[in-house]
Amino acid sequence: MTTVSGCPVTHTSVPLSGPRFQSDPVQLYRDLRRDHGAIAPVVLDGDVPAWLVLGYRELHQVTGDPVLFSRDSDLWNQWDRIPDDWPLLPMIGRRQPSILYTVGERHSVRAMMISNALEGVDPFSLKRYAEEFADALIDRFCTKGSVDIIAEYAKLLPALVLARIYGFSDEEAHPLVGAINDMIDGRERALAGQQHLATSMFQLLADKHAEPGDDVATRMLADPGGFTDEEVAQDLMVMMAAGHQPTADWMGNSLRLMLTDDRFAASLSGGRHSVAEAMNEVLWEDTPTQNVAGRWAARDTHLGGRHIRAGDLLLLGLAAANGDPQVRTDGSALTGGNNAFLSFGHGEHRCPFPAQETAEVIARTGIEVLLDRLPDVDLAVPAEQLTRRPSPWLRGLTDLPVLFTPTPALGRPGSHGGPA
Repeated sequence: MTTVSGCPVTHTSVPLSGPRFQSDPVQLYRDLRRDHGAIAPVVLDGDVPAWLVLGYRELHQVTGDPVLFSRDSDLWNQWDRIPDDWPLLPMIGRRQPSILYTVGERHSVRAMMISNALEGVDPFSLKRYAEEFADALIDRFCTKGSVDIIAEYAKLLPALVLARIYGFSDEEAHPLVGAINDMIDGRERALAGQQHLATSMFQLLADKHAEPGDDVATRMLADPGGFTDEEVAQDLMVMMAAGHQPTADWMGNSLRLMLTDDRFAASLSGGRHSVAEAMNEVLWEDTPTQNVAGRWAARDTHLGGRHIRAGDLLLLGLAAANGDPQVRTDGSALTGGNNAFLSFGHGEHRCPFPAQETAEVIARTGIEVLLDRLPDVDLAVPAEQLTRRPSPWLRGLTDLPVLFTPTPALGRPGSHGGPA
């Protein structure tokens, strides 16, 4: 074994990339657990070492101890090896003034600001916005008889709804979608996507200073915590990225399950309970947020039988932990009310509850409206031909081609699905 500034790199370290994250991550996590136990050595782009936390209990331990396993990325013992153009910088940043990297009491105050701002969204208005945008998007393809649900629907709906409740105009929302996807995918356009999103957020705050509104951005600016525009903009970026793409993937993964599994066929002829069950099962078995970066060890310690050095990066393997055989002893699918999954994280840095509720309303409404409008929707290709994005971070379909009986557009006044 050799070490590079702390974290171990061995001949058995697994690259956190490659086709297995796309084709069969469940088996990949099983193999990692078999070969390495609850904590596996991995390497990121550029052969940067890290640990992947696979165990459910170990992940609880890491996320439940913010002092020992900190969100302060300045602790990382690999910064001297990270180039300025490293594609993962938008996901693993240094000295970013967002809530992701804030610790201690300041984090608690900041999390409360975000929760309060989101709780100010009227739930009936949120559902109405989701229905309005869903109908407008469906109007663009309902007469054609076929569509790629991912590109023309799921990848648009969450950002449109979030942009409206945050305070953007509907026209400003559309360019954000591509920027968010570029940033999250962590490839060559990641930094450009991050820059576009940042510019948009600072312009939004300037607009809200000049003309406050009944929206999330205005409420965050008015918070008594005294946060700067830089802090609010960074948090809005986090909220937009974390709220859009995982919700889009939640929709896509749930629809895939419903269209390929006979247990959910009833929902395609009007059943409503099956939508919630499919969405719950996806959070256990096919969660959009697969792995999260991360936590940094504040001092030398041991975890899962591994020696973790001060400054080592630990990646949270949410999908692997959800499937941990130590807690899923029977291996059966969970479609009921069991919400002990880790798909929204755990501990003080978990996804805020109002954000979880917002994502659920958008995703569920999007699925229900689609099934209402296109009740005979069916896959246009064999299920085994469906492919996933090659990302180890977020698991979603590259496309979901479907067929259906063409239906007339509703053309409701006031709907803004965006340009065709």
